[in-house]
Amino acid sequence: MSVISSEECKTVWDDCLTIIKDNVDAKAYETWFQPIIPIAIEKSTLILQLPSHLFYEWIETHYVHLLKMVIKRKLGSSGKLQYRVVMEKSRTPNHSKIIKLPSYDLPAIENPPIAAPIDVYAEDSVIPNPFILPGIRKHRINSNLIESLTFDNYIEGECNRLARSAGWAIAGNPGGTAFNPLYIHSEVGLGKTHLAHAIGNQTKVNFSDKVVLYVNTDQFYQQYIEAVKNQTINDFIFFYQSIDVLIIDDIQFMAGGKQKTQEAFFQILNHILQKSKQIIITSDKSPVEMSGFEHRVLSRFKWGLAAELHVPDLETRIAIMHKMLENEGAEFPVEVIDYMALRITSNTRELKGAMIAILAQASLNKKDITVELAKEMIDKYVKSNAKEISVEYIQKIISDYFGLPEESINANTRKREMVLARQLGMYFSKKYKKIPYSTIGTYFGNRDHATVLYACRAIENLIQTDKKVKVYVDEIDKKMKI
Repeated sequence: MSVISSEECKTVWDDCLTIIKDNVDAKAYETWFQPIIPIAIEKSTLILQLPSHLFYEWIETHYVHLLKMVIKRKLGSSGKLQYRVVMEKSRTPNHSKIIKLPSYDLPAIENPPIAAPIDVYAEDSVIPNPFILPGIRKHRINSNLIESLTFDNYIEGECNRLARSAGWAIAGNPGGTAFNPLYIHSEVGLGKTHLAHAIGNQTKVNFSDKVVLYVNTDQFYQQYIEAVKNQTINDFIFFYQSIDVLIIDDIQFMAGGKQKTQEAFFQILNHILQKSKQIIITSDKSPVEMSGFEHRVLSRFKWGLAAELHVPDLETRIAIMHKMLENEGAEFPVEVIDYMALRITSNTRELKGAMIAILAQASLNKKDITVELAKEMIDKYVKSNAKEISVEYIQKIISDYFGLPEESINANTRKREMVLARQLGMYFSKKYKKIPYSTIGTYFGNRDHATVLYACRAIENLIQTDKKVKVYVDEIDKKMKI
């Protein structure tokens, strides 16, 4: 193809823009493609004028593959692209001078960029601004990680094994596993933030040269707003795209009317994934339960692994209590640890809160740490006493009441006293836990829905017809509320 007129050149470029517009978000299109001016087409080479070297670097970094596809579609398999950059006024007296840059097939730049390159360092020292400013060298990024939140004190159990294993693998090969992004979700207080910090801290141990950053979504949003005010959005995006391991906590707070923030986050997320860097996201909802996000953002959340943290079982809660006490340099009697683990089941934060309350009360009033003191503190600090009664606690109360081994309640036996104890356990589990019959059945030897329903109705009938059983129920109920 020989040299064609500027009008024809514009038509070709407009056709290219139509394709580009369908493949990038509106903000990126407006920022990076609309300011480009088509100059000419010479020998199957489309020549474009860019307003600055910043544009050249950004487009070559982020959109070169898209441009190759578009140019070859419009100009044929031999189609090429060449840039010409207008020198910035602030850097040279002759700001109208044109600098020719090679095509993307020859990525070396004939003239050095006007803006000084950005050097990012992994060392932890506080930076004065929330993100790097172009042209300023040797900023050091504070990772914002809490050093005490590590894998060493993150207790593994069935409730978190998948997420913990994935996190450990990421720390050993950030960006190089199938878990990218790693999307950790659960209700509050189950260890999402701890695990996210543990991954970041272990990554720094394994790779001292990696830039790791933890930021919660509210901080990210406030930084974005500040960037909008200061007209430094590109700097904001550059900064986050320079991170090797980015940890975003509580992503659900980006939902709703924050489309512009989501657009910026999408650019960052896309870049990190394309460059085989690592992103870790936490949320109180799974990706399929999230609302208020653009579809393309949600689709990226599903690219890697979505791992849910569940409420820890009794054994894990006891192990967590021992680790908490070890970290505090304190000791509790075994019966106090067991009681706390049985009574506080919703999350580990309440376990820790109750532990601190007991330690404070014992220290200030010179009291021994006993089950009675634990009961007193738990009644004050646990939100709902009935809500926090666990199935394991119910089983323990009933087994102690009848003088039976706890495991016998779940055994496959038809002995009358065992059957009655098991039925009472099912009855109280339904009364205090408000959980499905099938779920209750899993705690009692994997009994089915019908068996649990029958047991609950049997006890209700016996309360009306058998005075002895009514006494059992009343006395166990009182013990349950102690």
